[in-house]
Amino acid sequence: MELSNRLKAVAGLVSAGNTVCDVGCDHGYVPIYLIQNGICGRVIAMDVNAGPLARAREHIESAALGEYIEIRQSDGVAALGYEEAKSLILAGMGGRLTMRILTEGMEKVQALEELILQPQSDVEAVRVFLRDIGFEIVQEDMVYEDGKYYPMMRACPVSGERHGVGTETVQQQAVDRYGPYLLAHRHPVLYAYLRWEQEREEAIREGIPAHTGQTRSANCSRLAELDASERIRKYALTYFAN
Repeated sequence: MELSNRLKAVAGLVSAGNTVCDVGCDHGYVPIYLIQNGICGRVIAMDVNAGPLARAREHIESAALGEYIEIRQSDGVAALGYEEAKSLILAGMGGRLTMRILTEGMEKVQALEELILQPQSDVEAVRVFLRDIGFEIVQEDMVYEDGKYYPMMRACPVSGERHGVGTETVQQQAVDRYGPYLLAHRHPVLYAYLRWEQEREEAIREGIPAHTGQTRSANCSRLAELDASERIRKYALTYFAN
């Protein structure tokens, strides 16, 4: 099974040997890849919609992996038994949906060994949410594919008491926005993203006219947002200075 670079990176974050629950499994490609490559021995593939599950079933049966991959229709983790899996994959969905699924299934989520998340939006909010519910990001990856940047993370329950460096500090803001592991390991795709973001925001800044009156107030507010974003990005770029 050949995966896109994005999904291959997601699969690469799964701990070997774990039973995996893939929520929003779509065509079933990740579960098939996990089994075929010996990463895990059992996968529960779930989706809220019958259509994707039917396609996943076809692909799983075609690969003769029905013995190892179980298909369930489920809204979030509703159909997952308590402690039935050790790893949970939520990939390719919006950050708000990711947080909703985790919140609604919190009792089951707290019993998991790891969360493999690839939110398509609100990534910073997801990182903050993980910290708030007692999970720590221990590994990350980032892929550039088809003109888009895809950050992803593996988070595990915190062992012992941990504290952030303060939500108001530029350091914590940079960590939440760009990822603690990506920054610490100076991930090359993150560096490319930082440069891309810098160019995009500079173009936005140049396009803001110096109008007066009501428009001036709105423009000043937007410029302040860009200034704050620039401070955080400049701090992130210090990781790549040497």
